[in-house]
Amino acid sequence: MKPAVVRPSRPSVHTLMCLAIVSAFPVQAALAQETAPVQEAAAAAQPGTARLETVIVTAQRRAENIRDVPMAVSTIGGDRLDTFTAGGQDIRFLSGRAPSLNVESDFGRSFPRFYIRGQGNTDFDLNASQPVGLVVDDIVQESPMLKGFPVFDTDQIEVLRGPQGTLFGRNSPAGVIKFDSARPVFKQEGYFSVGAGNYGAKNAEGAFNLPLGETVAARLSLQSQNRDDRVHNPRPTGTRDFEGYHDNAGRLQVLFQPDKIFSALFNLHARDLDNNATLFRANIIKPGTSDLVDGFDYGTYPTDGVNKQTLRTKGGSMRLRWNLDNLTLHSITGYESAKFTSRADVDGGYGAVYAQPSGPGYIPFVVETADLLPHHRQLTQELRAESNGTGPLQWIGGLFYFKEQIQIDSISFDSLAAGNPQNPFYATQNQDTSSWAAFGSLNYAVSSKLKLRGGLRYTRDSKDFSAKRVEATTAGPFVIDKDSSNVSWDLSGNYALDKDTNLYARIATGYRAPSMQGRLNGLGDRPSFAGAEKALSYEAGIKQDLFDRRARLSASVFQYRVKDKQLTAGSGVINMNQLINADKVTGQGLELDFQAVLSDSLRMSLGTSYNDTEIKDSTLFVQQCGNFANTGGRAGCTVTDPVGPFAGTVRIDGNPLPRAPKWQSNFTLAYSTPLGEGDLFANTDWAYRSTYNMFLYEAREYKARALLEGGVRVGYKWQQGKYEVAAFGRNITNRIQVVGAIDFDNLTGILNEPRTLGVQFKMNF
Repeated sequence: MKPAVVRPSRPSVHTLMCLAIVSAFPVQAALAQETAPVQEAAAAAQPGTARLETVIVTAQRRAENIRDVPMAVSTIGGDRLDTFTAGGQDIRFLSGRAPSLNVESDFGRSFPRFYIRGQGNTDFDLNASQPVGLVVDDIVQESPMLKGFPVFDTDQIEVLRGPQGTLFGRNSPAGVIKFDSARPVFKQEGYFSVGAGNYGAKNAEGAFNLPLGETVAARLSLQSQNRDDRVHNPRPTGTRDFEGYHDNAGRLQVLFQPDKIFSALFNLHARDLDNNATLFRANIIKPGTSDLVDGFDYGTYPTDGVNKQTLRTKGGSMRLRWNLDNLTLHSITGYESAKFTSRADVDGGYGAVYAQPSGPGYIPFVVETADLLPHHRQLTQELRAESNGTGPLQWIGGLFYFKEQIQIDSISFDSLAAGNPQNPFYATQNQDTSSWAAFGSLNYAVSSKLKLRGGLRYTRDSKDFSAKRVEATTAGPFVIDKDSSNVSWDLSGNYALDKDTNLYARIATGYRAPSMQGRLNGLGDRPSFAGAEKALSYEAGIKQDLFDRRARLSASVFQYRVKDKQLTAGSGVINMNQLINADKVTGQGLELDFQAVLSDSLRMSLGTSYNDTEIKDSTLFVQQCGNFANTGGRAGCTVTDPVGPFAGTVRIDGNPLPRAPKWQSNFTLAYSTPLGEGDLFANTDWAYRSTYNMFLYEAREYKARALLEGGVRVGYKWQQGKYEVAAFGRNITNRIQVVGAIDFDNLTGILNEPRTLGVQFKMNF
């Protein structure tokens, strides 16, 4: 779509940015607002004037202008989303694309871990909980195995920063990420896209929307992402080739809308993923630094282990809505299930010091393990009522029910025996969770300028957990039954300083339910438990349209305190986790987001965030990297924290939260110009994050270096956007570095994705 021409008297690029920043800081705000200027073609209010389009969000469970929502919210969609996902990127593409948002994984394309304002969870156990909630088409995705569903045919992604304990409930003290799929409409339309790239990548995606009469419409959305193996094992043992994948997903929606009062939306979806687990590469970190060792070869991975990962998920939902006089009723029913197997050579090499030959580097012992999720079921039900009148008082009230059943098996294999047979022992966990909540929210317009909001939620949780180890003799079952309850609340106000500027302030609380795990291995068998955490957050900001809506900025400053923060500590010498509670964790920072129409052909966005987090618990200590003891110091890490009360432990009081970079920035620039019978376009995007600790303690080898990654997409559209061809590149500078690690062994590192290149063709109909 061609953007309209901006008036010749427009301010310069430097003037736009300077005025935007100056206008924010008198209220001590940093900018955070919807991040979708690139996706949105300007609405031509007058001939020759391009403007940013108004963005509607559902952050408060009702459709509102993003400027009127008294919290920090970002959105991603449209062409911007197409650029980020070019080349078959999984959900980790979101990392850094909104202020204070980080996404990473130690499992590759499955089990993503989300962080907002520094709060997340580094836990690799399949029963791990996270403080960032994920909601897809109004259904909460509780299990980590549900959170990596591919992003396709999506209208909008919303990132809600800060506690969301009132309207979204438990396990969202850091924030919520909402995905809204494109819904069926009563007209025939759709699109089809195919692409190919390096490493044999072949991707296809499409959607077909079909009216089935005057009252029924259906929409079928499909995606297939495929890549050949790109890493080779030069040894004759174990899996020989790695990092290929086949990731297929689909969604069928049917809308029944017989009149203006009632509507029913049915959703069926499924995913089928076959790929490799993340490659854990032994001895790739240069001692004393976090650099890669000299001569490192990305394409080679010598191993004697088997590496394979499969994930099958399926689910459905039924969303019913009644629009009555001054009242709207909702019933939202959801069902999700998953089956998962992930097997990898965790020692990252072949052989061992006692079983030569071995390498690369020093391999102290053999570790080949698998985690399985053979049984998982989740059922949710929400009943909600909301006012829809025009008076000054608006309200929402509802009930929510959650039920989950899971079984997790942890097994190991003998890498030194022919065929890598399973060892005769394993550990299993079973957990039944039920939760219910009652919630309500009031919005009151004190005047045409001042609007106040308040919300309250009561949550009751119950978990029945057991873990046991099975071998020649059985240990357990070890049982933990835990009930907990919580009252969450929030208060906020929004003041219209003028027709283009809103100021807001918010106080909110959040709650994460107790967590438990049982990866028993015969060494001090006992399950691990962490009590509930509770967060209190303060936030203030400004949201402003500038230069006759040709630019937009948002800003927020925030401070939070989390009591009894749930953290995950490594065991030090074995491949285990331990849940702990820190007495207190604090965070503070600022966020800035700015978008502008720079000319009739050029648009840009700029965002940044600063997060200063700190663990405050003078009595808390954890075990340091075990690889020093296990390798006799030959592959040990260099810890910089004070020593703890016992040998091999260190104190973490005063440390930042793990995987929490202080600085993050993102930048996009989109150019479009008429050419022939169509439009030539070029988009570039860049994301930067500063260093972070990989674990609770600080060590030179496990402090990730700063990372800047960029992408580009160049193409041509014709016949009014019906056809499009484009070339793309992701991580175009091919920056490869260590982004994660395993610390119980031998400086084993995990790498980011290398450069990907390719072409795409898309047809809209």
